[in-house]
Amino acid sequence: MFKNRLHNARKAAGLSLRDLGEQVGVSHAAIKKYEDGTAMPSSDILIRLSRQLNVRTEYFFRPDTVALEGVEYRKRSTLPKKQLDAISHKVMDQIERRIELERLFPLSPVQEFAAVDGLPQVIESLDQIEEIADGVRHAWNLGLDPIPDLIDVLETHGIRVFMVESDADKKFDGLAASVSGMPIVVVCSHWPGDRQRFTLAHELGHLMLEGRLAADLDEERACNRFAGAFLFPAESVRQELGEHRNAVELKELGLLKDEFGLSMAAILYRARDLEVITAGYRERLTKLFQVKGWSRKEPGPDYPAEKAHVFEQLVFHALAEEYIGESKAAELLGMSLMEFRRVRSMENTEEPLRAAANQ
Repeated sequence: MFKNRLHNARKAAGLSLRDLGEQVGVSHAAIKKYEDGTAMPSSDILIRLSRQLNVRTEYFFRPDTVALEGVEYRKRSTLPKKQLDAISHKVMDQIERRIELERLFPLSPVQEFAAVDGLPQVIESLDQIEEIADGVRHAWNLGLDPIPDLIDVLETHGIRVFMVESDADKKFDGLAASVSGMPIVVVCSHWPGDRQRFTLAHELGHLMLEGRLAADLDEERACNRFAGAFLFPAESVRQELGEHRNAVELKELGLLKDEFGLSMAAILYRARDLEVITAGYRERLTKLFQVKGWSRKEPGPDYPAEKAHVFEQLVFHALAEEYIGESKAAELLGMSLMEFRRVRSMENTEEPLRAAANQ
């Protein structure tokens, strides 16, 4: 319904009724009437609303089709509710476009998510999680090699992944939820790739470990252990570092980060968990990281950010098979028809697509 769409778009923009009214040129009372459903804007005000809220006019008349269930935020506790609401509404717009697109296909273009067969019913210790992470890798034919495109792996196995921009002063990592039973994972686009990857693998841990942990095991610690083990398997750790080390060069950690897409700090945790190094040695290096400021930003260039490109691929797949036309494709990607035609013709495609992927 229009009133819900307007409310969601205003929340996503982080605007009050008065703020939006001033920008559009109407009173805050008029905006409230639109959101209450007691009045409808004229066509010129509708256009101004779409411009100020950075949405196409078609957005306001898209059916309400999905609802987020079981939302879990990965954030710092100081993130204000207003910013959380804005993030949630941005996410909902992406999810709605994705679900609408998938429903245009005669058969679902994404397989249904399912937990891997053969996982233990009860996990009694964190060490068991190493075998579970290895089991998921084996079931998904990933071997022991680094995973270059983690989003693609998750999407291939039925987990929808979305990227969202946030002005929350780097206080938001991501969120996990479901839509009609389909797992949804959202990560913040401004984080370095290693942090994004750990968040994604952590959420995969929640899905695989759900209902299996003994009562005395902390779920967050267990999912952190899974994330490290999934991204950097125990056998690979020992191949790279050996069975036991008295010391590790910082440059070694940097090179392994470049190879496996796991932060230097997380690699130290992996080495400690597997008893390649002692807990005391890891603590000493952790203090060194803190002194040098590396706990906030590790040395060297950031690991490349993950890219959520499946949605764009599905749009062009649907266009090629004539499930949709150019106008619908442009609407789904959140761009004008002229911009879309330029993208479709492979002229200056990078910036428009990056903008659309983060809308």
